[in-house]
Amino acid sequence: MISIKQALSLIDVATHRITSSPETDIVTLHVAPNFLIRWLIPRLGRFQSLYPDVELQITAFTGVTDFNKSNIDMAIFFGHGDLPDLEVHFLNKVFLVPVYSPTILAEGQVLESPQDLHNHTLIHVSKRLYEWPEWLQLCDIEYIGFSRGLHLSSSQLATAAAHEGLGVSLADSTLSAREIANGRLIQPFDILLDTHRSFYLAHQKNQLVSYGMQAFKEWVINEMEYNAV
Repeated sequence: MISIKQALSLIDVATHRITSSPETDIVTLHVAPNFLIRWLIPRLGRFQSLYPDVELQITAFTGVTDFNKSNIDMAIFFGHGDLPDLEVHFLNKVFLVPVYSPTILAEGQVLESPQDLHNHTLIHVSKRLYEWPEWLQLCDIEYIGFSRGLHLSSSQLATAAAHEGLGVSLADSTLSAREIANGRLIQPFDILLDTHRSFYLAHQKNQLVSYGMQAFKEWVINEMEYNAV
């Protein structure tokens, strides 16, 4: 049984949908910021072309959405998919690769082998300081002597710093594929660090799945599987 507050929220959402456009199906989404900025937004034009009758209302959100306390229909999050209270759909495993800006090479800073990273600033995600040591371990290199570093609060910021030529960051190989393909980022080595985490699409169990929700779910799964860039 839902509370009065939840009932009023549902009525508010339903009213908004009716008054917005009788021919438009609205889907509200929480999306992990890095996924949103670097993967979803560059591809949204494809979705809009296929489903002009579906309006997406997207909010960048970190963590797992509490659907009982929000008006969100669906969420894309980074982490583990073992959430028994939600209907969870796997999107993509997250593997990290080193990336950097072409400006680094233009400045004559050689990066031909993992050992050359000693001469570069490593960009870290503050809450995941273990990632660079683990990646270097795959190359049989100890995390010793890497005195220069830059710490930022998110993967999104770390990749942005790499874009600006501030150093070398570890980035999601899938989210970076488009930028690597068009030369905005360089991936010097094919050594992948398995984060043992993934991106998932989720919504409440036993929820009535609208036409728009079904369309977005099928599109994002298909887009992730078949369209690398």
